[in-house]
Amino acid sequence: MQKSADIPGEIVSTLNGGGRVEDDTLVVEVEHLKKTFGKNEVLKDINLHLRRGENIVVLGKSGSGKSVLIRCIVRLIEPDEGKVMILKKNIEELNNDELNQIRGKIGFLFQSGALYDSMSVRENLEFALRRKLKTDSKDRVDMLVREALEDVGLIKDIDKMPSELSGGMRKRVSLARTLILKPEIMLYDEPTTGLDPFTSREICELILKVQKKYATSSIIITHDTDCVKITSNRVFVLKDGKCFAEGTYEDLKSSGNSWINSFLR
Repeated sequence: MQKSADIPGEIVSTLNGGGRVEDDTLVVEVEHLKKTFGKNEVLKDINLHLRRGENIVVLGKSGSGKSVLIRCIVRLIEPDEGKVMILKKNIEELNNDELNQIRGKIGFLFQSGALYDSMSVRENLEFALRRKLKTDSKDRVDMLVREALEDVGLIKDIDKMPSELSGGMRKRVSLARTLILKPEIMLYDEPTTGLDPFTSREICELILKVQKKYATSSIIITHDTDCVKITSNRVFVLKDGKCFAEGTYEDLKSSGNSWINSFLR
């Protein structure tokens, strides 16, 4: 399958590489990030950068700190050390209003989907939109809701309740609710977890469609190697709290590292 963006691959860099990358196209920059919970040192020294219009995948086994990393990026979790720059702003230096403005440019697709079970599909999207736009224009809201649902192939399910949807459909609704706010950056937390292989592939192809249509820059957290292969422009592999390797999927497959090869197989 063709990738939706032709972004040059990185040469595989192993074992604690990283540091600041001077590049005007960077939208997320993570430098020397560390996070410890009690005696558990989850993130030891993470360096990561995301360019405008690319998908990067953060790959690692369960418990490797993948979800902690993206929560630190948007300050849902405070890191112990390190710096995070989003759209050239140091988020540690932002006040609450400034931080909320930055978060308004970021779409976050949670692993659970996090839909409001008491609201229909339409109402879930309308609620998110009205909070963002602060508008009572029914025609405009309806147009944007329908557009978002058409993007994810669920316009016919607009009046269903979340309990009537399959797991894959709930993921699609959650993605539509995020896309309706037109984010510049997307964060996907385990987007294929709990889905069958066919539905997982549909979600991965939808991530590519979003990247192409909206020119989003995305960080995708996963341990699903098929998701890595389909969606990634670059891959960061986490191991023991550090970036063990970085490169394209093809770079990593041909790296000759036995641990990486066993993980990607």
